[in-house]
Amino acid sequence: MNIKINDLDINYIKEGNGPQSILILEGWGTSINVYKPLIDSLKTYSTVYCFDMPGFGETTEPKSSLNLDDYVDIVIKFIEKQKLKELSLVCHSNGGRIAIKMMARDDLKFKVNKIVIIGGAGIIHKKSFKVRTKIKFYKIGKKILSSRIISKIAPNSLENFKRKRGSADYQNSTPVMRETMVKLINTNIEDCLAKVNAPTLLIYGENDTATPAKDGEYMSKIIPDAGFVKVAGCGHYVYLENPGYVNLVIKTFFTNK
Repeated sequence: MNIKINDLDINYIKEGNGPQSILILEGWGTSINVYKPLIDSLKTYSTVYCFDMPGFGETTEPKSSLNLDDYVDIVIKFIEKQKLKELSLVCHSNGGRIAIKMMARDDLKFKVNKIVIIGGAGIIHKKSFKVRTKIKFYKIGKKILSSRIISKIAPNSLENFKRKRGSADYQNSTPVMRETMVKLINTNIEDCLAKVNAPTLLIYGENDTATPAKDGEYMSKIIPDAGFVKVAGCGHYVYLENPGYVNLVIKTFFTNK
């Protein structure tokens, strides 16, 4: 299905007909198909919504870069267009960052009953000397390659320079989405954690290097009503690596059974 939000064609699905509504907030670079094991489990006891974030899956890419508040606005408008007065959230990675930021808003017109955050992002770590040095030289190189002379001589040099020095996600993104990614990862949501007023379950893989399990443990100590589960032998996509266990934990949390 398709819905228009902020001039974006948002691709989404609605499955199941259970008494409670659950919205899945996707992680960066993923699409609805990646969440099929979650959706198939959730829809047995709820009505599940999931939509592709801007620039991924079958949702159109924004014309200019987005920040975290832009993402929150999109999620809120999606919920309101679905006419949901209350719902729960299941969030992965960047989806967790969006949910936490959204819960800090005091003007929501709907109630969030419960939240599951899987490998949630948003904690900014102090950079090592090595990383700070790399960033310094990156900024110098970027400044040089942005000069008018270099731009005329080698017009693609700056773009190639950026691609070679970014993460895989960064390298595989378009310029607009790369700028969006930078804005997101530089937004710290720690001040929002204490404002999350819904029971929250944080699930992290023991071997997650993208969003370390210690981040989830830290969040669970600040969110007023939170629990933390660390899944052995799993990484960032714990819901795909051990779906049976993760789905059971989530079902127990949502149904109390």
